[in-house]
Amino acid sequence: MANFVLQLPTSNLRSIPVYASSNGAPPGTASQNGGPVILELPLDKIRRPLMRTRANDPNKVQELMDSIRHIGLQVPIDVLEVDGVYYGFSGCHRYEAHQRLGLPTIRCKIRRGTKETLRHHLR
Repeated sequence: MANFVLQLPTSNLRSIPVYASSNGAPPGTASQNGGPVILELPLDKIRRPLMRTRANDPNKVQELMDSIRHIGLQVPIDVLEVDGVYYGFSGCHRYEAHQRLGLPTIRCKIRRGTKETLRHHLR
């Protein structure tokens, strides 16, 4: 895996390390065939619109925390990118485990979408 630095639009414009898949796409872009890209994103840059509608199983979160501590995150969470904003609709337990461990970033499988795609996910 290659190391890249991705500049995210933030007020302080800090650099963070990211890890990109080897699909030939530049960091932060969709692959050449329009498929997903794997990137490490800051947790605070991922909006969780369905977070209030369900509760996570605390035992599952604890098991994931133990696993992530020992072997790292094995499966990235799915994220939809619409107009430069990242929305997470799956991986709720993995996301919470990262939060509770105090990890600043999480590996994401990012797909580009439209506002219409986003509305469909919110139904």
